Amino acid sequence: MKRTSVKIVVAGGFGTGKTTLVRSISEIDPLTTEEVLTEASVGVDDLAGLEDKHSTTVALDFGRITINHEVVLYLFGTPGQDRFWFMWDELAQGAVGAIVLIDTRRLDSSFAAIDYFERRKIPFLVAVNMFHGERVYTEEEIRGALHLSAEAPLLWTDARNRESVRETLVRLVRHALSRLPDTEPVG
Repeated sequence: MKRTSVKIVVAGGFGTGKTTLVRSISEIDPLTTEEVLTEASVGVDDLAGLEDKHSTTVALDFGRITINHEVVLYLFGTPGQDRFWFMWDELAQGAVGAIVLIDTRRLDSSFAAIDYFERRKIPFLVAVNMFHGERVYTEEEIRGALHLSAEAPLLWTDARNRESVRETLVRLVRHALSRLPDTEPVG
C-alpha cells in the first residue's frame, strides 16, 4: 500500500506560537531553527507584548504526524518576521492547506499571512491562539478586524495542547478536502 504525504504549513506573525504548535503535536523531535534574539534585532523585531520571547525561528520548523499506515502529515512552520518571508514560497509549495495562527494582542501581524494564502488560493483556516485560555473577542469581532471571508474557518486553539492542535489539523484537512473539485465516478 502506497503512503500518502500531506504537507501542512503553519504560518502567522512573529511570536504567535507556530514553533510551539509544531512541537506540541509532532511525533518526532521536531526540527527547529530557533536562534536567540540578540541586540541586532532591536528596532527590527517588534517585541511589544512579547517581552518574555528570547528566541525566534529563522528558517522553518518541521514535524511529522502519522495518521495511519496510509497517511502522514508533514508540518512546516514558517518564520514570522517579514525579513524571512522569502522562505514562504518554498515552504508553501505543494501544501494542501495552512493554519494561520494569530495572537489577538497583535492582530496586525496576521494580515500578511492571510493575504499570502488568499492570493495563492491555498486553503487555510485562522486559529486564534489562546495564550491565557480565554476568548477575549468574539468570532464576529475577529472576522471583522481581519476582513476574513465567511468561507475561511476561524477557530480557537491552544498551541501548547496536543488535543487542541489535533482538532485544528482535522478542521484544516476537512476544509481543504471540501475545496477539491468534484470528480466524476470511475467506470
